[in-house]
Amino acid sequence: MAKPRIALPPAAALRDLIDSESRLAVRVTPGAKMEGLEIAEGRLLVKVRAKPEDGKATEAVRVLLAAALGLAPSRLALLRGATSREKQFHVEL
Repeated sequence: MAKPRIALPPAAALRDLIDSESRLAVRVTPGAKMEGLEIAEGRLLVKVRAKPEDGKATEAVRVLLAAALGLAPSRLALLRGATSREKQFHVEL
């Protein structure tokens, strides 16, 4: 069975959330039923299926963000929040 297609916001809308120092703040919901990205009240909310163990959820967030921005996952680096729902990534545009 194929994975369901994830509806992603436009890359331009995501790029607008990146600050002048190339940082992107996200709020993560690990262990969600469906994966997705949502912009609500100027914040990026990320839902991933991966459980929050051994960095699996953080890696899933990084891969999902990279896909939404049209970048390789290696162009995103976690700055802080390895064990928190509030994470911050450096985005190499």
